[in-house]
Amino acid sequence: MTRILANKYFAALLVVVAVAAEFGLASVSHPTALAGPKEPAAARAAVSTAVRACPGPGSAGPTASGVALAAASAGGTGQAGVSRLSPAGAAAVASPLTALAHPGELALVNVPVARPLAKGATGASGASSTSVTTGPARGGVMISASGSLARGLEAEQTSASGMGTAQCQGPGTDFWFIGPGQKPVGEIRLYLMNTDNQTADASVQVLTDSGPVLGGTDSGISVPPHGIVMQSLAGLVKGSRVISLNVTTSVGRVSASVLETTNTANPGTWLPPALPPAKTQVLPGLPNTPGTRELYVAVPGSENAQLKVTAVTGKGSFQPTGGTGIDLPGGSAVAVALPSLGGIPAAIQVSSNVPVTASMLAAGGQAGAPGAFTAASAPVQEQGVIAGNPPLSGGATALILSAPHAAAQVRVAEIAAAGSPPVAAPKVVQVPAGHSEVVPLSPPRRGGRTFAFGIVVTPLSGSGPVYAGRVVSQNGVARSILLVPSSLTWVPLPAVRNSMTSARS
Repeated sequence: MTRILANKYFAALLVVVAVAAEFGLASVSHPTALAGPKEPAAARAAVSTAVRACPGPGSAGPTASGVALAAASAGGTGQAGVSRLSPAGAAAVASPLTALAHPGELALVNVPVARPLAKGATGASGASSTSVTTGPARGGVMISASGSLARGLEAEQTSASGMGTAQCQGPGTDFWFIGPGQKPVGEIRLYLMNTDNQTADASVQVLTDSGPVLGGTDSGISVPPHGIVMQSLAGLVKGSRVISLNVTTSVGRVSASVLETTNTANPGTWLPPALPPAKTQVLPGLPNTPGTRELYVAVPGSENAQLKVTAVTGKGSFQPTGGTGIDLPGGSAVAVALPSLGGIPAAIQVSSNVPVTASMLAAGGQAGAPGAFTAASAPVQEQGVIAGNPPLSGGATALILSAPHAAAQVRVAEIAAAGSPPVAAPKVVQVPAGHSEVVPLSPPRRGGRTFAFGIVVTPLSGSGPVYAGRVVSQNGVARSILLVPSSLTWVPLPAVRNSMTSARS
């Protein structure tokens, strides 16, 4: 028996030696290389292209808007173009309405209203529910950037005053939204945009305060190449008080946006996309303005959720009144009132025993809006950019920086538009662990006139995770909250490892 075992081990060793010799991955004279090679440092590559899409620019009526965009990189060559999306789709990208070639500057682009839709025009098909009609949308643009203008790029659709009202989203395969339902709002519209060259196939899963919508998924929504389509969801979720939408694709990619308004004659609000469900979520950017605070939570799984809410404020972190002992049913979307947070600038951390996602309403917003919204967000990586900061008369612009876990150190700089006066000098802000800091921002001024500007938020070396939101308020009312996204100039590349999988690939 001993000889048989020895022969087996010897045969196995021969196999290892033969494989190692074939692939050059190890040497018999250095067997420790097989046991645990040192991991090579991760490589990275500069961002060379970027694409964004937004539904408002070029539309008619109260949703008509422009575009603000900025690339935080400095120097180098590049170009960015703003082109219309087609209500019926198109084989190629439309000719740019405008082309930009100056990184490190804020650009404000006026987008003329698109021509009316042709009678009987179609741009999508396949919506499965008789309560939902899918059709072409008037307006919508895509931003395509290359070279230095793709690095650190951020774009937002803007109001008539130049205030950023919603981020222009990059294409993806999974989007989450949560907010008030049809009963308190009235009109809810979902816009799907396709910036690619192939048709995309999208589906929408809907949860409400009554549970999943009967009839299952609204599926098979065809979005043509370089096209934009719209669904009115009011009929599907009629009578709901809270809704959660999960937009996914089975083929291709889309950019998704959701508009809610209490009156179609007013602009309403664009819900910010939230992060996919997780057991811990952070919602930054709660303003210091007074009024309602309401947390919206989606529990997509079948298990019930037990929630704890922590407010990260300038005076430290604590559980606000009503923020503990929150039990929510699985497969539902629920609103939780947190009135004690009115007037307190903060980030909200939501902890749960099961994955959830969330957004939060603060009183205010534009005309027709149920409020101003923030949502579950990721910490700022490398840098974050907000382009649409207007020179509002009687208004104020501020950053809310929050460090829920470890102390953060952040540099805040401003970007000027071409021809405007110089911006304020950059400032470094220290945020203690478990605290939030309010950073007032001053627009460039010349001769008693103020000018629009951009913001760059950069976590410094050794900083803990920092979450950021930009708030524009006017006459003590929050008009716009924008989450500060990570606007990358480079992306990490996976390390190459000495493995059989790597050798075969």
